[in-house]
Amino acid sequence: MSKYPIIVFEGIEASGKSTSLEKIIKYLKTKKIKYKTFREPGGTNLSEKLRSLMLNKKSELSNKTDLFLLMASRSENIDKILKKNYKKKVILIDRFKDSTLAYQHFGMNISKKFINNLNNIVLKNIKPNFTFLNIVSMKNLKQRINSRKKNRYDRFNNKFYNKVQKGYIKLAKNKKNYMIVNSNNNILENKLKIQKKINLLLSI
Repeated sequence: MSKYPIIVFEGIEASGKSTSLEKIIKYLKTKKIKYKTFREPGGTNLSEKLRSLMLNKKSELSNKTDLFLLMASRSENIDKILKKNYKKKVILIDRFKDSTLAYQHFGMNISKKFINNLNNIVLKNIKPNFTFLNIVSMKNLKQRINSRKKNRYDRFNNKFYNKVQKGYIKLAKNKKNYMIVNSNNNILENKLKIQKKINLLLSI
């Protein structure tokens, strides 16, 4: 594995993935390890504008429009962020290509082959080295979402979130470069679990 791997944090809404990422960022800072981070959708200035459009409660986007906006955001990030930092810094990403399969294929029923073709065009040979997949119960998901300001992606029903999460788990099945983190468990235990794996990945 590269000295500076691409590490992705995946999961549905309120699964704790962004919190896990934030804790690892703080940890890398204490170790003085160079890193670059961005989120999807989001990242560059243009990508953040696309994110705002996608998550706006008033946006009425078709599933394919959603997909194309996401791919546009990803293309910007690859060209203007990832390529410039690839193998120069640890790259931490809040959702990446598997989220597109989980949401747009398993959740929204868009062709898997179509999504993979778009990803291949945008990413070419770039692949994540390791992925942390946060999972959450539907009960905890709803409690967490109801305690925060909702965006468009916070307004799906449990059936949709359940399909997406099962899709994620299917993508992770039997893959050595995946770790499933159960966010229903103790926060400190999960933090130490992820941190231990980061130590192994970066040979700290």
